[in-house]
Amino acid sequence: MVCESWKANLDTYLDGELPDAETRSFDAHVRACHSCSADALTRVQLKRTIQVAGRRFTPSAEFRRRVRQSIAPKPQRSFGLGWMFAAAVAVILAVGALTSTYVGTRADRGQVFSEIADLHVATLASSSPVDVISTDRHTVKPWFQGKIPFAFNLPELQNSDFSLLGGRMTYLDQTPGAHLIYDVRKHHISVFVFQEQSLRARLDEASLAPKQLSFNIETWTQGGLRYFVIGDASGTDIDGLARLFKSAL
Repeated sequence: MVCESWKANLDTYLDGELPDAETRSFDAHVRACHSCSADALTRVQLKRTIQVAGRRFTPSAEFRRRVRQSIAPKPQRSFGLGWMFAAAVAVILAVGALTSTYVGTRADRGQVFSEIADLHVATLASSSPVDVISTDRHTVKPWFQGKIPFAFNLPELQNSDFSLLGGRMTYLDQTPGAHLIYDVRKHHISVFVFQEQSLRARLDEASLAPKQLSFNIETWTQGGLRYFVIGDASGTDIDGLARLFKSAL
């Protein structure tokens, strides 16, 4: 089949591991090929299902206690050496706990950005990328009322290069949010809005997207809401749309 060569690299594309030139070619092909777009959507949904399942099963406090007991040092006859050994173990455990917390936080942040990228790709690959189709913000904004547990404002796009295509509901960390799609110079940009307190990972203004991510992305919090702007448009366009949203309040 003609698409076999494309599908052979589909997972690499979805993981953001292709060179920039190949990624742009893949973007164009996925948008135009119904078979590959459907396959991409299926794989993205499978990845998200696996990620959610992986977070359901975590070691219980009782299991952790038994592990600590099993590796606890045996009592030493030498009083001095026993205290030195105990102190060393305490330092190692403290450093390990701090390190695992730091690494875990970074992993959570990286996973959030990866899931946002997955949602962006899956939506563009879908045959029905938006549930409410309209270029009028006064039509799109009311559509979300009663569907998500918060309200947000959409920017005025007059005298700008951006156009609104529509919106849909979406989920991140099993939390409902809004997904809006904009167009600028034949590039599609996704804007995601979630309640900040509902997200697992705590992001800040210094949080950077993983370098292997094949999209430009900007994120910030405003009025208790977390915004993500992502797409293959230029960094200038991503920043321009983000500034319009920041000024919408």
